[in-house]
Amino acid sequence: MEIFYILLVLMLIAGIIAVETKDLLSSVVCLGAVGFGSAVMFLFLRAPDIALTQVVVEVLSLVILIRAVISRDKTFISGEREFFAVVVSIVVLFLIFLAGTQIFESLSSFGDAIFVRTADSVSRAYLENGVKETGAANIVTAIYLDYRAYDTLGEATVLFTAVIGAVAILRKKSRKLLFEKDLQ
Repeated sequence: MEIFYILLVLMLIAGIIAVETKDLLSSVVCLGAVGFGSAVMFLFLRAPDIALTQVVVEVLSLVILIRAVISRDKTFISGEREFFAVVVSIVVLFLIFLAGTQIFESLSSFGDAIFVRTADSVSRAYLENGVKETGAANIVTAIYLDYRAYDTLGEATVLFTAVIGAVAILRKKSRKLLFEKDLQ
């Protein structure tokens, strides 16, 4: 549980840096760190489906935001790096590595289903009563479209919105409009 709190503190630090920094690209990178930290937290809380959705949305959002910042920002990264910034980056990466190893050690081994170890798990109830209660043709359909319909609809909506947003920003017509606005 200590790793959970360490990850939460790192996410708070990244959030504060994202709000306080003057460089937009640094702000976007820190925002990405917060998003990926939440995905790791979902893994820690044994919600891999939500973690996967978070990672997909985070990658698409970062691509869009970095593209927007780079197209607007006229500055280039050059010169010497600050020693303190390099040390902080290495420490943060090391802590993320430690958190990741702790999380993966706490997960059950591959192929070891949780419902096998606990008698009163929701998964066992789904498997035993799913087809009878829902009238579905198979158990997968019963779980996705009856028991977890709102969750499935929410995940599909998030993914669809992220893809539509990426297409809207990255298409040629909007790039031409951004270029014309920059010239004016």
